[in-house]
Amino acid sequence: MAEDYYKILELEKTATSDEIKKAYRKLALKYHPDKNPDNKEAEEKFKKISEAYAVLSDPEKRKQYDSFGSDTFSQRYTQEDIFRNFDINSILREMGFGGLGGYGPSGSRTYRGRNRTYGTQGGYDPFAELFGEQAQYARVPQKGQDLQYNLSITLEEAVFGGEKKIALQKGDKVDELNIKIPKGINTGKKLRLAGKGNPGLEGGPPGDLYLNITVLPHPLFSREGNDIYIEKTINFSQASLGTTIEVATIDGSTKRIKIPPGTQNNTRIRMKGYGVPNLKGGARGDQYVRITVSVPKKLSERQAALIKSLAEEGL
Repeated sequence: MAEDYYKILELEKTATSDEIKKAYRKLALKYHPDKNPDNKEAEEKFKKISEAYAVLSDPEKRKQYDSFGSDTFSQRYTQEDIFRNFDINSILREMGFGGLGGYGPSGSRTYRGRNRTYGTQGGYDPFAELFGEQAQYARVPQKGQDLQYNLSITLEEAVFGGEKKIALQKGDKVDELNIKIPKGINTGKKLRLAGKGNPGLEGGPPGDLYLNITVLPHPLFSREGNDIYIEKTINFSQASLGTTIEVATIDGSTKRIKIPPGTQNNTRIRMKGYGVPNLKGGARGDQYVRITVSVPKKLSERQAALIKSLAEEGL
């Protein structure tokens, strides 16, 4: 999970631009490498607060960050995107330090007064010179961007598994992928397809594809955990005397179950082993029949007389 830029700068999301700059100055003074030589922890902290400041001090980047959230923003924006057209030399010099440099127009880069130009797709470290790394800015392999895909499946597919074919847009081409749906998966789960994301940069590995699963509503059945529920309605005499009814199951078959005499409204009758397979193995869930006892809204004269006689008997 990507870190929250506001928390890195110890700010609330309502912070003004002046408060953002003040917070950065305070933390930069504390963690600048000139004050913390050979301190890797301070070095990493300085990089994080500088990245956070590069985003939150730019109105458009901050707007995108607030809209997407930290995780999606980090997937959409590379280090080159974050530091492009950003220069914190002046604020560092105000604190008595040398400049860090920044990305200028058209991908040019300034390091302490020296200007170098290169393409924007390489894996460059914006802090390379400040922390004494190679001045040639060697290209670093970068893993490709992970992708997200919202996949809707039927309840039957969630219970029994199966295969789905999806079309995934990658730039100007479409990839067709066959997806294996595991038995027992449910809404909210993610499937990871390693290497099916965007291509890597500079020879880096491709990203991954994450499938966000949503199970569609079913006209007969509902699901709670690994159990399946179905509603059945019986009349008063069936509830009182008992009966046998036919019940559909999620696998398409029909089973006959006994309704015992004296069954009350909202009774649940268990059908062991007719539920959802456990995603991690183990026993299958159950199916439950929720019984609703129907009370007639209108009675014939004979029915009313019979009910009255039952009432006289204490029923």
